[in-house]
Amino acid sequence: MIRFLFILLACLPAFSGALYAASSQVESHTPSAQPPGVAEAGPALLPLTPYLSLLEDPKGQLSFDEVRQATTQHQFTPLKGSANFGFSPSTWWVRVSVHNPAAEARHFYLRQDYPLIDFLDLWQPTAEGWRHTATGDRHEFHSRALDLRTFVFPLTLAPGETQTLYLRFETQGSLNIGLALYAPSELISQVTWEYLSLGIYYGGFIVLLVYNLIIFLTVRERAFIFYVLYVLSYGLYMSVHNGLSFQYLWPESSWMANKSLLLLLALSLFGALRFTREILSLAQLLPGADKLAARVEWGCMLGLILAPILSYHHVVLMLSVLTTFICIQLLVVGVMALMKGSRPARFYLVAFSALLLGAFVYMLKSFGVLPHNAFTQNAFQLGSLVEMVLLSLALGSRMQDIKRRNHIDVLTGLYNRRFFDEQLQQEYLKACRRHQPLSLLVLDIDYFKQFNDSRGHAEGDKALQLVADILAGTVQKPGMACRYGGEEFALILPETSAGEAMQLAERIREKVVRDTKEGVGLTVSIGCSEFDAKQHLSGFALFEAADEALYRAKADGRNCVKAY
Repeated sequence: MIRFLFILLACLPAFSGALYAASSQVESHTPSAQPPGVAEAGPALLPLTPYLSLLEDPKGQLSFDEVRQATTQHQFTPLKGSANFGFSPSTWWVRVSVHNPAAEARHFYLRQDYPLIDFLDLWQPTAEGWRHTATGDRHEFHSRALDLRTFVFPLTLAPGETQTLYLRFETQGSLNIGLALYAPSELISQVTWEYLSLGIYYGGFIVLLVYNLIIFLTVRERAFIFYVLYVLSYGLYMSVHNGLSFQYLWPESSWMANKSLLLLLALSLFGALRFTREILSLAQLLPGADKLAARVEWGCMLGLILAPILSYHHVVLMLSVLTTFICIQLLVVGVMALMKGSRPARFYLVAFSALLLGAFVYMLKSFGVLPHNAFTQNAFQLGSLVEMVLLSLALGSRMQDIKRRNHIDVLTGLYNRRFFDEQLQQEYLKACRRHQPLSLLVLDIDYFKQFNDSRGHAEGDKALQLVADILAGTVQKPGMACRYGGEEFALILPETSAGEAMQLAERIREKVVRDTKEGVGLTVSIGCSEFDAKQHLSGFALFEAADEALYRAKADGRNCVKAY
């Protein structure tokens, strides 16, 4: 619960930062009486999408001089709608005119907010001619004018000056053009919020990573190590997606900047599948779905192998389709596991539904169906914030299942000796604090050794299961039926007086005789004790009293109930 609250609080600023970014992107701007297509720069953030003109170069062969020719200029068309072209093989040229209406020179920053662009070139006019800046993921990080995760270009406009800028976009991935003009103070404010939000977001990943790694080292449960793999690979994938990895992890390696997204996406899909198979126990619950998931894992491994070999464009298309299929698969197996009664499936299904919704929004954006904006660009990330919180509850439910499994006797399905020892002391202390009654029944199957020797261990196990079923069906909460060992059972009865316990013991004795008369013909002897603070100084003392009463019942001929 502490971990849940911590991550929830950590997510809130990240959401606020993302919402801040989203609101900034759609901030309204009312231009003055400028010619159509000319953006008027001011102190506020100015999205440039309404002012862009585009030229498609299908073969990517046009030079800047050819683009500036009069015949080519007429081929630029104003952008209508979203500047999101999905997985476009073409090179795209962008022309935008920016005007400074002020009586003094002003400094601005032109920002491309989508960081996964292979080649991004800017030409801007100066007194000496055209200044060319070449950057992108295929260049080393220091090619950027500012050390930021996105592409930012400084601009200076003289009083009343209008500059026409040209940009060239070429990438093998999804092409999203998200240009905006910032005053220096606006850029600082925006970048501060974004880096703060991302820092908190990845801080949540680190908390999950360390916490679940410690749990795995403690309990050695495989679900936790696969969750660690998933969190680590997905967290690194998102850092590549946000441009942080190129800035901080491998700024000198353009190869890693280009290929790491594919490698980490394939690894995170594999981790998600392995984690799903473990936490939902698919091999036992849904064998068919488990076999399908195992085959899809090989698809993830194939993507991992092909990523360094084939072109980015071909592998990212394959992984995008695979991601969509896995999203559907995870949702379906979550529903099926829930229908089978899986407790972790409740949290798992809600958690992955949030992630899947974000993934679908992002995939639709990547294929050009939805526009590129702050929400669609960060939908995957926003969905994962919700997923982080809810999967922590799923893992908590898994821990409860592990704990319960460790406290259950395999043969009878009742609580085992370990649970009895722990729970009896807890109930004893509770009775002391609250001054409430507490009773204990200890029962033994009569002549069980002779029964076992004459009929065999298989029949002996069936006899134990018959008695266990009678106890489970007779004892009601808050009572707890336990197998103490061998043919001996114990019943912890909180808030139950000795008289009530004796009545329950008699019902159990009669039911054993009645229900086994036609078959194995069993009887039981039962001893009863009630908590007395003066006589019983511990839970063990209460057990010794009930055990002594049990031996009196045996000494008096068996098949009877005796109180201490």
